[in-house]
Amino acid sequence: MPGRDLHTRVVGWLKVVLPLSALVILSTLFLLSDRIDPNAAIPYAEVDVEDLANDPRMSAPAYAGTTADGAGITLSASSVRPASEELGASAESVAARVETPDGQRIDIAAASAALDDADGVLSLSGGVTLETEAGYRVETDGMTARLDRTLVESASPVVVTAPMGDIRADSFAITQDAADPSAYLLVFKGGVKLVYQPGGQAP
Repeated sequence: MPGRDLHTRVVGWLKVVLPLSALVILSTLFLLSDRIDPNAAIPYAEVDVEDLANDPRMSAPAYAGTTADGAGITLSASSVRPASEELGASAESVAARVETPDGQRIDIAAASAALDDADGVLSLSGGVTLETEAGYRVETDGMTARLDRTLVESASPVVVTAPMGDIRADSFAITQDAADPSAYLLVFKGGVKLVYQPGGQAP
């Protein structure tokens, strides 16, 4: 039949044309490949794979959570590395912020820190500064912060710039007020010395 003959001829031509078209396309690809400029290749970041394998780390990590008493905690660092079995991780250039339920904000910065996963304690070291919205600035060698409740403390001597003057103390702590759980206290302990500045405002 005419229709069947036409179909047969079309199939026959396609058997010839399609392979020829494929050869033309492949030839064109090979010709173009000779003209590729290797200097124009996409640049890749220079990564020392061996260094990463020997010293695994994460760059610019961030953490956010809420304590049992409702305070919000955010943490960031320039880098974090796995630590020993006792400590979950160590970090460099650490910044932390604590926002208490009553609206107070506490900012902490440290050169380095170590996280104890088991106890939920962040140990800050290498020179630590703490600033509150009430106008207190605390400087000390080391500090610890709980991640499960609002408790920031230092067993090292502290130098404090406060609204009413300068304070020196052997230790300090920021903790929830046991008598009023909705309030928080800044407590100085051990040989506390206040250099009063006239015109300053009492806390």
